[in-house]
Amino acid sequence: MSSTRFLNVTVVSSLAIFCAWQTVGGQVISSEKEKFQVEVVAEGLASPWGMVQLPDGRLLVTEKRGDLRVIEGGKLLGQEVTGIPPVFAKGQGGLLDIELHPDYAKNGWIYLAFSDVKDDKGLTKIVRGRLKDMAFVDQETIFEAPLDEYTGGGAHFGCRMEFDGKGYLFFSIGDRGDMKTAQMLSNVKGKIHRIRDDGSVPEDNPFFKEPGAARTIWSYGNRNAQGLKFHPVTGDLWEVEHGPRGGDELNLIEKGKNYGWPVITYGINYNGTPITNQTEAPGMEQPVIHWTPSIAVGGIDFYSGKLFPKWKNNLFATALAHQKLVRIEIGDDNKVKSQEILLEKSGRIRDVRCLADGSIYLVYDEPGKIVRILPAAS
Repeated sequence: MSSTRFLNVTVVSSLAIFCAWQTVGGQVISSEKEKFQVEVVAEGLASPWGMVQLPDGRLLVTEKRGDLRVIEGGKLLGQEVTGIPPVFAKGQGGLLDIELHPDYAKNGWIYLAFSDVKDDKGLTKIVRGRLKDMAFVDQETIFEAPLDEYTGGGAHFGCRMEFDGKGYLFFSIGDRGDMKTAQMLSNVKGKIHRIRDDGSVPEDNPFFKEPGAARTIWSYGNRNAQGLKFHPVTGDLWEVEHGPRGGDELNLIEKGKNYGWPVITYGINYNGTPITNQTEAPGMEQPVIHWTPSIAVGGIDFYSGKLFPKWKNNLFATALAHQKLVRIEIGDDNKVKSQEILLEKSGRIRDVRCLADGSIYLVYDEPGKIVRILPAAS
């Protein structure tokens, strides 16, 4: 257990929280360390979920209902990419995250995470394919759960994907609303997973040789991870996950560790009843911070560009219900030094992507649009 890392964001005396601005528009926004402007890139999307930029500058955006869209030259193309697998578009399910292979320029692989549907039930699946003339071709299944783990209902699919620098793909799967599964190594739900880029399972995964365990598991006790990123300097894996009513978490994910859900949590049931009377327990990790009340965390990304030098290596976290973009400073000791609210009440922000040119792109679930953050004009 790592209780010394815990810091509740409601303890204002221990954590500085600044609010820079309240809405998205053309005005100059003066934050604590940088001045910036927000401009709309594309509108008219249907609950966009994930986004990547291709080397040629085009943007690929997933829509939860099951469409893959292309933004080219600042224009949202009317034609959807064909060949996308059918999705379980129910509740939080649908077409979710998208990632490029680290050697995309050589092999063209694009990875899609989505809620697969079988017998009117759903569970997270990952495929890869290539984009050719607005079609998703050469498809291969990279990860697929056992059929007996598929369930009905539309809650807690995950799924974020992230490649490390060694060719391994990490991804999250939520507990699907069945909280007890997060503590069970015999299934894939409520976990962070690790596989190779071709879907094979590394033998040094922590539970690879444990009888009955899902060999892909990297960590467990994770309720519904919505953000997953490696620190650009340390290489540490950071994650954010939805709590229930309260207790959204920022976690430092480590091999084989148990993050506690639902045995320990800082949240309660949505009807106000307790889930557990424990917020810590032996052998279970504490969150680095938790947000109580919940902000409904979405995607995260670290900033390593040059347009905003004072934000270098800061972590950006999005929020749905609280409609926020939060900038988080993490110290060398892996503790949060401060937080700043950069945007608030501008819409439900699903994801954030810090691109190579130094700009920061935001994916808005509602209203469905893509915007980017740029330095304020001099």
